[in-house]
Amino acid sequence: MVYTGLLYQDVIKQGAVLADGRLPPVLPIVLYNGNRRWTAATDVFELIPPVPGLVEQFKPRMKYLLVDENAYTDSELASLKNMVAAVFRLEHPASPESLRELLRLLENWLADRPDLGKMMARWIRATLMRKSKYHILLPQVDDLQGINVMLADRLEEWAHQYEAEGMQKGIQQGMQQGMQQGMQQGMQQGMQQGMQQGMQMGVQQGEALALQKLITRRFGTIAPDVLIKITAASKEQLDVWLDQVLDADSLNDLFGPDAG
Repeated sequence: MVYTGLLYQDVIKQGAVLADGRLPPVLPIVLYNGNRRWTAATDVFELIPPVPGLVEQFKPRMKYLLVDENAYTDSELASLKNMVAAVFRLEHPASPESLRELLRLLENWLADRPDLGKMMARWIRATLMRKSKYHILLPQVDDLQGINVMLADRLEEWAHQYEAEGMQKGIQQGMQQGMQQGMQQGMQQGMQQGMQQGMQMGVQQGEALALQKLITRRFGTIAPDVLIKITAASKEQLDVWLDQVLDADSLNDLFGPDAG
């Protein structure tokens, strides 16, 4: 609304109104090339809530034509032989060679419009130099053919860079996947080993408690030195004592003459 109003003010100031004194029509266009889809309202009328009574019919209306780059696939853009589609494709070229093909198409389309060709050449040069991932530095050029020729000199180097970046990404992804798989396998093995060790410790502690109960029932209170021996004994030793405890006549028969 503001831009249109300012334009009409300038038209009136410059005396560029129509022959009958009326204002020329204006087509507001929003050319959007952001990463996210456009979600804003396309008519200011939508931004104002309903108003009861007479005021509703005086709410302003101002629509604009939205051209959203994200709404089109590359194949759809390729089938649209117009400047807007070419601009969209130039901003996100699939490969260095596809960029040169677009430049050749533009050169043919604008053969009879050298003024537009110069504007496009300047814009393309600025766009390529602005994108840091291309690592491209172009001298001042005012025609599409000149840009295409200079790009041809850098095409092989640029293609190698694409390939190197792809290999680097593949190596990084492979390393990440390998580390993740290794961590998962390590965790699984660790859990299995932990469970096995836990089960073994549980069985061993159970046998030690069972041995203590049997000794207490047969020989009375367990002396501290005997309790230390039972606690420090291996599972194999505990199995031997459990087999002997019922037949032993004294603690000495189980643990030797120093027991008890």
